[in-house]
Amino acid sequence: MNKKARFFPLLSLALFSATLLTTPSQAASLDEIRDRGTIRIAIANEIPYGYTDLEGEQRGAGPDVAKHIVEQLGIKKIEWITTNFGSLIPGLRADRFDVVAAEMAILPQRCDQVAFSEPNSSYGEGLLVAKGNPEDIHSYEYFTDSDAKVAIMAGADQLEMLQALNVPDDRMVTISANSDAISTVATGRAVAYAATSLTVSELAKKSKQVEPAKKCKDPVIDGQVVRSWGAFTFNQDASELVDAFDAELEKFKQTDEWREILTRYGFTEQDLEQSFKKTRQELCAS
Repeated sequence: MNKKARFFPLLSLALFSATLLTTPSQAASLDEIRDRGTIRIAIANEIPYGYTDLEGEQRGAGPDVAKHIVEQLGIKKIEWITTNFGSLIPGLRADRFDVVAAEMAILPQRCDQVAFSEPNSSYGEGLLVAKGNPEDIHSYEYFTDSDAKVAIMAGADQLEMLQALNVPDDRMVTISANSDAISTVATGRAVAYAATSLTVSELAKKSKQVEPAKKCKDPVIDGQVVRSWGAFTFNQDASELVDAFDAELEKFKQTDEWREILTRYGFTEQDLEQSFKKTRQELCAS
């Protein structure tokens, strides 16, 4: 089934407020980054997109691809910065880092605040529920007419999805990090946690109290099946750095090494093929 780019008529108040309060700062040029010998890359510690493992090594679809690109660009060192997902865009705009490698979904409202590379990945949606799925939940649409509460991560695009499905704000429980999702669902503070299917699968591995909702359906908004396209993210005035990343990413995506990286982190063959189906321009304008 061909899945189309999402369209969200509602702007996330949380995202809008956070970015308005951040005055854009001048980003370092590619030559300046090369001269200092270090590029600052931020992650949100979210498996499998970008995280730090138990040995202190940065891993994930974003970091592993970024390491290759940075080497090709002749930059000697990466300074890794871990922050909450909701702080990634404000951090870029304040020039606290040069790149975000969190597979952040390209959305029109984000394109107004930051610059994206071309897509590096594509992924669908999921729900983390209590063991046995006692509420029998299999879709985001469940919360439109139910009194049950659903958890979302601050700054994540699931907020826009649920708003577009007319889920009232008082039925959404905002958490600051994915690590809080298990306890939020296990204790009944929310009956489910809405996140990408890859994130949900990783969280379910950490506790026997929760599981992914089986046969979870991707949301359908304005007649379009929702799918995300993840990319590297930059300050809006970092056009030279964006162009350099795009050039190396385009070449790398033609290799078996790129495919092995994404497959290693749970991306399916459909996810890999879908990553070529949309461009940054299409997604920013959708």
